[in-house]
Amino acid sequence: MGVVVALLATLPLPAATPAIEADVRQTWQLLDYVGVDYGGAVANGAVVSGTEYQEMQEFVATARARLAALPASTDRDTHLAQADQLVAAVAAKADAAAVARLAHGLADALLATYGIAVAPRAVPDLSRAQTLYVSQCSSCHGLTGHADGPAAAALSPPPVAFADAARARERSTFALYQVISQGVAGTAMPAFTTLSDEERWALAFRVGTLAYPPTLQRDGEQLWQATPALRGRFPNMDAVTRITEAELSASLGEQPARAALAYLRAHPEAVTASRTTTASLVLARQRLEESQTAYTAGDPARATALALSAYLDGFEPVEPSLALRDRALLDRVEHAMGEYRARIARGAPVADIAAQADVLRTLIDGADTALSTSSADATTAFLGSLTILLREGLEALLIVIAMIAFLRKAERTDVLRYVHAGWMGALLAGLLTWGIATYVVSVSGAGREVTEGISSLFAAAVLLGVGIWMHQKSLAGRWQQYVREKLSAALTRRSAWFLFALAFISVYREVFETILFYIALWNENNGLALLAGLVTGIVLLGVIAVVLLRYSKRLPIAQFFSWSSLLIAVLAVVLAGKGVAALQEAGWVAVQPIDGPRLALLGIYPSLQPVLAQLAVLIVAVLGFVVNRRSGKPTTADRR
Repeated sequence: MGVVVALLATLPLPAATPAIEADVRQTWQLLDYVGVDYGGAVANGAVVSGTEYQEMQEFVATARARLAALPASTDRDTHLAQADQLVAAVAAKADAAAVARLAHGLADALLATYGIAVAPRAVPDLSRAQTLYVSQCSSCHGLTGHADGPAAAALSPPPVAFADAARARERSTFALYQVISQGVAGTAMPAFTTLSDEERWALAFRVGTLAYPPTLQRDGEQLWQATPALRGRFPNMDAVTRITEAELSASLGEQPARAALAYLRAHPEAVTASRTTTASLVLARQRLEESQTAYTAGDPARATALALSAYLDGFEPVEPSLALRDRALLDRVEHAMGEYRARIARGAPVADIAAQADVLRTLIDGADTALSTSSADATTAFLGSLTILLREGLEALLIVIAMIAFLRKAERTDVLRYVHAGWMGALLAGLLTWGIATYVVSVSGAGREVTEGISSLFAAAVLLGVGIWMHQKSLAGRWQQYVREKLSAALTRRSAWFLFALAFISVYREVFETILFYIALWNENNGLALLAGLVTGIVLLGVIAVVLLRYSKRLPIAQFFSWSSLLIAVLAVVLAGKGVAALQEAGWVAVQPIDGPRLALLGIYPSLQPVLAQLAVLIVAVLGFVVNRRSGKPTTADRR
């Protein structure tokens, strides 16, 4: 193949000019040709093609000279030393694998030094690439890449056979892109400058698939989904475009490497789909490893901080996606994270910390596998969207409905506007949160948990007081007279603003959580299903609101207050558990795991601190109700 680029090697040496990128790319292309074609010139320490060998010597010498002419950099001396090694290896007729390793290593280092882009800006459109290949390439290279197109016979040198497995083994997708972009001097291969950069990248990926049969692509898909370490090897598109099959085989093995590249070149969107997930879980594993190391070194404070980072920065970003696929696994990971931090806090032996870290690694690998598919199916996305909205919205709805019904019973509809302003303001604030989290700053995991925890505890405290007060009034004598004479005076402007604050906090804490979930799920490529679940959830919440308001009208006022006080007290208990659990996840409250169920909907978690908080709220509520009953009993008139 050396003849193919003979003229490239004889071009005048470039000076340091604004066209530095083109110079670097040309030098890279020379090195890549040496890495790919040297095996056709030398085998087993002997020259098998004198012409090819002479060209290899010319190419490495020219590449070395071009490197010397490039603008100075901190790595220049290193690059020149590597080039000298390559020149010496070719002169000594070294093994082809060794020469390829030196050539490709120097080529990649050159790109890194001068910051040359080696990946497309967007996922290549391979359906468009097939049309381009048929119209632009098949006449020479053949429809299947066997260099048997109708024009091939008349070409000298002959066109490259893209289906040649041995040659494809040494060729990266970036190398194919370079040839398509710059052409090959001295051959019929032109530079496809009329194609856009996106089209050239798509064509490079399409050409890169021709050496791999569809069955191998299916094997690669299974390998990709089942192997977290493989996904970690390809965190971005750069990793796909730069690596060769030969390089990947060194760590993965021949057949797995072929299968993996067959799949990734045919489905580059797989890397983009898993990029956030992969990066997050890689960070979770890294922080967990660092935490274990810190604890072993006798630094429990740092170990705790790193354990929190493993959860908040590494695992929490993928929680919404994992909740769609395997809610039980999500719960197990969260519980295991809490147990790991608890062992650190109580100074457990290093062996116990290591054992729990191993449990976490296994669970994180399981989460990685569960998230490895490109997206959740539409049904799962719809049900997940609906469940999230109902779960997060029902608590806020019950609180707001209780306030509205209370004001109607009290004949204080003039104060309703404060409640309505509160929940509507919370929705607007939620939209503002969405805008900030999407376009301005990223809401951290710790910030999210702290916001949820503090707002939950605030709402729980307020609801506890309101519930006891409402229970007291449900037992007071002469309800109608109380409402006319007392309640109207009690609802001052200050009280109205208090109701506004309660409505705002109660709704915003749920909106905040819901919006962050939807932001994460929107990247699951099931936008319509998510919107359908959202709309369905809104409709169901609306139906529930209408039913509750109509039913509350029919209840006698004493009975209404009695039922409402019980409901509000239960909500206070639920929110107390949720608030403490959120602060535990943010690292504000210690974690002491206990045996027990995990019922997030009811705020019940297998940890001592949330349970104690719920017990405290429950005890205060019960004591308040008992005191109320002793202080007054309902009269016959009140029961009407």
